[in-house]
Amino acid sequence: QSSDKLMDTIAKIGEVPTPPYVKIPPPKLEDYQTVYAKHLGSVAAPTAGFHFTPELLKKIQQKGIDLEFITLHVGLGTFRPILTDNLESHEMHEEFVEIDTKTAERINQAKEDGRRIIAVGTTTVRALEGVAAIHGELKSYAGDVNLFIKPGFKFQIIKSLITNFHLPKSTLLVLVSALAGRENILKAYQKAVDKKYRFYSFGDSMFIE
Repeated sequence: QSSDKLMDTIAKIGEVPTPPYVKIPPPKLEDYQTVYAKHLGSVAAPTAGFHFTPELLKKIQQKGIDLEFITLHVGLGTFRPILTDNLESHEMHEEFVEIDTKTAERINQAKEDGRRIIAVGTTTVRALEGVAAIHGELKSYAGDVNLFIKPGFKFQIIKSLITNFHLPKSTLLVLVSALAGRENILKAYQKAVDKKYRFYSFGDSMFIE
């Protein structure tokens, strides 16, 4: 009961943390939320999921693409830039993730069948790859993950990624460079600038394979 009162108080007087470049908080929590979010606990939204509507998810399933969901409790560290000159010196923040047994089994089976695992968002990548790094394979898991994915990393689970355009000097930009290659990312970002794509949390997305 005391925890319920605490959550009620937070809902009344609290404010949703937003990236430093967002000067006006969203008027409603629903405006800073994915349509498939369920559990309380995330400090920020996994913004790559903003692009998906219920209608789009239905169309994806109609094409024979399976959807799997895991719990991501994004931490405040997602807004923190890299402040060190050497990537190896950067201390990666922890984020709580939860993957149930059935979801892990279905993802593993899809991988075994040669199907492509497409992650939505960098936090999803860190969750899946982080758990695989802990166990040697994807298993059910509920706990913190602080995997820093940088060039040279060997991906075990995901093959492709849907993600937004990220801030300079961010661990998110380093992650996509690890997946696609630094030069490819620089070319893609330059093209996005030339075409006047929108960047960051409320901007456009890209597909990396």
